[in-house]
Amino acid sequence: MGGPLGVGPYAHTRGDVLAEWDREMAELARFPNVHMKLSGAGLRVLGFGFDERPAPPTSEQLACAMAPLIETCLRRFGPERCMFASNFPVDKGMFGYRVLWNAFARTVADLSPAEQARLFHETAESVYRMGPSTNAPALRPSQEQPHDQPA
Repeated sequence: MGGPLGVGPYAHTRGDVLAEWDREMAELARFPNVHMKLSGAGLRVLGFGFDERPAPPTSEQLACAMAPLIETCLRRFGPERCMFASNFPVDKGMFGYRVLWNAFARTVADLSPAEQARLFHETAESVYRMGPSTNAPALRPSQEQPHDQPA
């Protein structure tokens, strides 16, 4: 998602950082061949502070943290140019794989089924020239383990 910094000297200027990042995303979005991978939420540099918590975040907490970034990317690029992606195994130190995908589902629950399909697989199929998928799974959060431990 372009990694807007939220640590070090940027930790207390989140609003300014996100405003500049949004301007930069708008500039990138002008190029129709640029697509956005929505991943990297477990990176410490984003400043979510998951590494400072006694327990990993739930999918609801992760969705809440990621929502402003995902919403900006969707506003700038649209679902047809965005795709969800994991950053595993790197993210494993912050939250579980199921938690991540459930958080993605939560962040776009209000979008149409067609828009969700683009984000969860169709954009990736197009960008990576993988061909159409069959039997796409339902886009509902799955069961999480206690304390959202990695699956």
